[in-house]
Amino acid sequence: MPNQRKAYLFAFASVLCWSTVATAFKITLRFISPTELVFYSSFFSLFILFLSLLISGKIKDAFIFNKKQFLLSILMGLLNPFAYYLVLFKAYDLLDAQIAQPLNYTWGIVVVILSIIFLKQKITIKNIIAIIISFIGVIIISTRGNLNLYSFQSIEGTLLAIGSSLIWSSFWILNLVDKRDARIKLFLSFLISLLPTFLLKILVSGWSLTNFNGILGAFYIGTFEMGLTFIFWIKALENSQTTALISNIIYLSPFISLIFIHFVLGEDIHQSSVFGLVLIIIGIIIQQSQSRKLTSIS
Repeated sequence: MPNQRKAYLFAFASVLCWSTVATAFKITLRFISPTELVFYSSFFSLFILFLSLLISGKIKDAFIFNKKQFLLSILMGLLNPFAYYLVLFKAYDLLDAQIAQPLNYTWGIVVVILSIIFLKQKITIKNIIAIIISFIGVIIISTRGNLNLYSFQSIEGTLLAIGSSLIWSSFWILNLVDKRDARIKLFLSFLISLLPTFLLKILVSGWSLTNFNGILGAFYIGTFEMGLTFIFWIKALENSQTTALISNIIYLSPFISLIFIHFVLGEDIHQSSVFGLVLIIIGIIIQQSQSRKLTSIS
């Protein structure tokens, strides 16, 4: 039975946790490489997800699947966490957190473009306006308000940050196709990705022990970016009367994140970062209103 108060509590807990992770990424990457961070944080997240399924009595259900579901799990695991976090962490390694974090939020627009291409959703004037507004926000953030090629802090980092949104959007589309329990799908994704992330870690960093501070940061990220917070958000969705009542709460996260980035990391927040982020979020909200309208009509 829906419990809206509970839904809001879980939603705000998710937002608070996700608001800290951009700062955690930058701090942890001072001690370990992106490949090491992907492996260790994925491992800790897998443990959290395993405990969640064990406590809820769904652990056996995780291993009941048909051939199509198995192939989907492999593909989703390679996309997220393996490819997604590898690309995202490298982007954070090259960019200021205030630039990498909002660029990653463009997935809300990218998923629309992919839905139009692969799910044959109709494109409307609102779709086009939303995409243009968010794209302008991306340009403003990437160039720090100086609209020329030489103003990019790192073209590679910018492309990686935007690329991470493409990977996440692809994962999201596949997630919609697979109708299994959300926690089971996420658990299998992390389980399947453990081997490739481990092999990549060995290939790039060898067998040497990782810096303890790096392990500590990976534990925090694995818990509060990948594991526990996803469970909070799923709980919020399960308890909410409608998805619409809590969906926009998540857009508080990037703005709260800027506060942590400023006071913990010490980055001076540029006006262009705030303005560009506002444009990206406006574009996503316009798109969401269009999606809900189409859903209600159909």
